[in-house]
Amino acid sequence: MTVVFIRAVILYCVLIFSVRLMGKRQIGELQPSELAITILISNIATLPVEDLSIPLITGLLPVLTLVCLDVLMSWLSVKSKKMRGIVSGEPVIIISDGKVDQQKLYNLRFTTDDLMEAIRTQGIFDLEEVQFAVVETTGRVSVYPKFKNRPVTNEDMNIKNSSNDPPAVVVQDGKVMKSSLKRLGLGEEWLQKILSENDLHETDIFIMTAETAGKYRIIKKELSKDCKGEKVIDKS
Repeated sequence: MTVVFIRAVILYCVLIFSVRLMGKRQIGELQPSELAITILISNIATLPVEDLSIPLITGLLPVLTLVCLDVLMSWLSVKSKKMRGIVSGEPVIIISDGKVDQQKLYNLRFTTDDLMEAIRTQGIFDLEEVQFAVVETTGRVSVYPKFKNRPVTNEDMNIKNSSNDPPAVVVQDGKVMKSSLKRLGLGEEWLQKILSENDLHETDIFIMTAETAGKYRIIKKELSKDCKGEKVIDKS
């Protein structure tokens, strides 16, 4: 039992490292080659855990080989458009100028149900509202609405304002996020000053976000189960 546990932990650590090495794509965004390697790795990794007669290195070596192969294929895809087309395929336009290309849907084996489901995920429930749609290499459908159906923007309304990065979490569950402070150009001295002004310690904070030195939001931790609602300090 102990041997099985140790082998499972080792394989788990190797798989986490391998997935991190392969990149940060979400499962629904995997290219065909990445999906194939993911399935192979998951199947190979279970063998040394289930069968103790298989040497651990026999399970690790194929996993690392497949990961290296995936990294190599990704590098070749970046360098060569032709290789990228062979490995990942090409995007396919299924709606252009508001007209559905039925032949391309047939070639992709896309049913009308698949098409309607895809546009509904984009917040569109009527094909009449779609100007352009393309099936990406991951299988996801990207939709471009007709002009009359697009959301109104600040530019359309001629509203002028500057563009700023969103607020960053600088304290999370009592822990200071130094990387966030660095990104905002704020130091720990600034944070301690704000906490002192509000008679707080970082351990008293559930979450604190900041946008600039003078614009921040603090949500205190609830002291007990009887404490209802969140205690907020908002400075903007």
